[in-house]
This record gives sequence, C-alpha cells and structure tokens, in this order.
Amino acid sequence: MLPGCEKDLWEYLKQSNKTVVLYGMGNGGDKILDVCDQKGIAVSGVFASDGFARGNLFHGMPVRTWSETKGVYGAENVIVLLSFGTSRDEVLENILRIASEAELYAPDVPAFGDGLFDRTYFEAHRSELETARALLCDEESRRIFDDVLQYKLTGDIRYLLDAESDLEAIWKCIIYPERIRFAADLGAYNGDTVRELLEKSDTVERIYALEPDGRNFKKLAAYAEKESRAEVLPFCVGAWSEKTTLYFDKSGNRNASFGVNRSQSLDARPVKLCEVHADALDHVLNGTRVDYIKYDVEGSEREALLGSTETVRRWEPTMLVSLYHRNEDLFALPLLVHELFPTYRGYYLRRMRGIPAWDLNLYLTKDCEA
Repeated sequence: MLPGCEKDLWEYLKQSNKTVVLYGMGNGGDKILDVCDQKGIAVSGVFASDGFARGNLFHGMPVRTWSETKGVYGAENVIVLLSFGTSRDEVLENILRIASEAELYAPDVPAFGDGLFDRTYFEAHRSELETARALLCDEESRRIFDDVLQYKLTGDIRYLLDAESDLEAIWKCIIYPERIRFAADLGAYNGDTVRELLEKSDTVERIYALEPDGRNFKKLAAYAEKESRAEVLPFCVGAWSEKTTLYFDKSGNRNASFGVNRSQSLDARPVKLCEVHADALDHVLNGTRVDYIKYDVEGSEREALLGSTETVRRWEPTMLVSLYHRNEDLFALPLLVHELFPTYRGYYLRRMRGIPAWDLNLYLTKDCEA
C-alpha cells in the first residue's frame, strides 16, 4: 500500500515564510528556478561551494558562499534547495553540514523530459505505482521504492540516506557474475562499467559495448583494443527501438543524450547537436547469445527495451534497467518489462549512494531467488 501525500515540497515552499535560496547552479538550478517560477515561489539568493563563488551572477543573482548567505539572511531563516547531484563523500558531508544548520531539500526534477513528480502527478499515477511496486519480489526492494517515492514528493534527503544498497551484495546475490559469458553494455561511456563487470567475473568471454557519443566512443575503443581479459566489441551506436539516425545532444553532464529527450526548461541553454547512428540491440546481436544486459541510456531505456525483445525472449538474460532519468521511469519501465517479458519473476530495486535519487536500478532475473 502506498503512503498518502497531503502536501508536496512545492506546496510547502509556497506556504513557508522563510527565504528560499538555491545551492548550486547549472542545469539543475535552471530547472528548479523554472518550477519555482511556475509555482509562484520566490527564490531570493544563490550560493555555491567555496571556490565556485567568485562574484559571478546566476539568473541575475550574485553567487555567494554559504557563510555569506548566512550573514545576509541567517541560517534559521532560510530554506536551501540543492540543485546538483553528487555521490562524493566530501561533498555529501558538506551538504549534511549545511542541512544541520538550515532546512535543506533536494527537489526532484527529471534529468530528461518534462513534467514534475508532485502530489498531483502522484495521485494521477497512484494505480500504476501500486502495480509496479507489487512486481517487486523482496522486502528490500519495496522499502527502497517507498523511500524513493517519499523523497520525490518531499525533497527530504533523509529518505535517500535510508535507501542505500550494498553494491557487493547486488553482484553476489542478484547478478551472479560467474554465470555471465556474454554481455551487452548499453550506454558503455568510456568502458567504466565494462571494466567493472570484468573485475567481478572471470567467466566473461565477450561484451558488446554500445556508446553513441563520439568523444566517449574514442576512449571506449582505445580501452577495448587493450583489454585482454575478454573480447570487447565497441559500437558507435545508440540503443534504440529500430535502425535510424538521431540527433545527439552533447551539451554536457545530465543532458548528454538524444535530442528528443531534452527538457523544455533548458531551451534557453546552448545546445550542441550532432547526428549519430541508433539501432536495436536485436539487430546488433543478430541472434547471438547474451547472458547480461545493462540499460543505462540517459532517458532512452524504453526504446532500448523495445529494441531488444527478441534477444531477451530467446536468451532470458539478467538485466539492469536504470529507473531515474524520467518522471515516469519508476513505474512505467517495470510495467513495460512485465508486458514484454511476462515470464520474468525476479524484480529487485536497488540504489547507490548519492543525492538526488540517481543510480536507481531495477535488476531483473528469470526467477525470484529472494
């Protein structure tokens, strides 16, 4: 049973008498300011970590340090909205230090696409959320689901701190790397997750690595040429539902993805588009066996799943599907998997350490071993 929601973060901010200030700049700040403008929430200041506040302006506001912000408003009088993501220990420690001095929230704004996971959205999709939660096959997954859901509604980082998973346990008890001989890495970046798999398994013989960004692909190809533990086959192609040509947005960071995924709130930001090849994994593999597939394709997970239906139905691999790029991913992608592959029973939700709710992954196995 899902919890109720009487007031989301934005409603709370609207009713608060405290001064709202932004911590951080960049695309995340743009998106939060856009939502605040739509909701009629005044943002009165912005600050950055020491070294990033150099007398510059962000949306016309001087970028101060936290010490300067406290001096202007008083820590007890402000609400801090965190506008960037991190998993680095020293940065998390600084965020928690600020949170001990003032109210601090990390608003959930989608990395890709548009819309907002507020109370209205939650109520409109309650049935789908409940159905997706019911697919999860262990108590840990359901606990993480509930914590992430509460975080999305409230922006309260305590829910994220409670929803952290043990990476070693994921490999040992869900993925079982010793069972993998052939793998496909969709969104292989520079080869970092290929390396991770090879460090965990000495049974892997071949990895098909797909990466659409030309700069990243050069690094991936250079690594693949030197890798001796297994055959790494790099493809400069984006995972999609069919063979096509798309535009790739290289604007950077959270927005390095196919241009169709770009958020409207970033329209004012410069865009760097280039043509890239995209294709279905079914076409790339052409019937070849695969035991493990990783789908982390910056908001294109739905299309990538649709493009690998023949492969998954034939070989029934273990899968990792990222659930954090779009508003609807938390429920839409598990429901899509269930529709496409109804014989799968193992649905495990796990999340790595960090703020906001990034690195939230659904691990799928043919059977539930919980």
